[in-house]
Amino acid sequence: MTAETAPVRFDTKIAVVLREDLQPWQRLNVTAFLVSGLGSELPEVIGEPYADADGTPYLPMFRQPVLVFEGTKETLTAAHARALSRSLPRAVFTSDLFTTGNDRDNRATVRAVPKDQLDLVGLAVYGPRNAVDKVIKGARMHP
Repeated sequence: MTAETAPVRFDTKIAVVLREDLQPWQRLNVTAFLVSGLGSELPEVIGEPYADADGTPYLPMFRQPVLVFEGTKETLTAAHARALSRSLPRAVFTSDLFTTGNDRDNRATVRAVPKDQLDLVGLAVYGPRNAVDKVIKGARMHP
């Protein structure tokens, strides 16, 4: 096995935790919104641009897998507190965001609620593998 064919191992992890009672369309929507926050603020998570055999260019994507988990409301609340205590980069999605229709209203909706009262339905976190594992403790892999 050469360096070019050896499996790539990451010392970091991107994890999304979704509340287990979300509808399928909500799970997809929340995941997409959450990971966009990580990609926009953390350039190290983005890989190189893609191109097909014809040279058609495509946008770069994350350089590593995004692992999706689910848990109860309490699991999300605990994960949020642990992410804050470890100062890990994070993105949140609250239940109130399902009622808004634009970025300005989304930000105002989150800003109106203290951090310990957010009705979280999703959390994305990035950091060293062991720190992220501790943050998402209690969540299970999404089916």
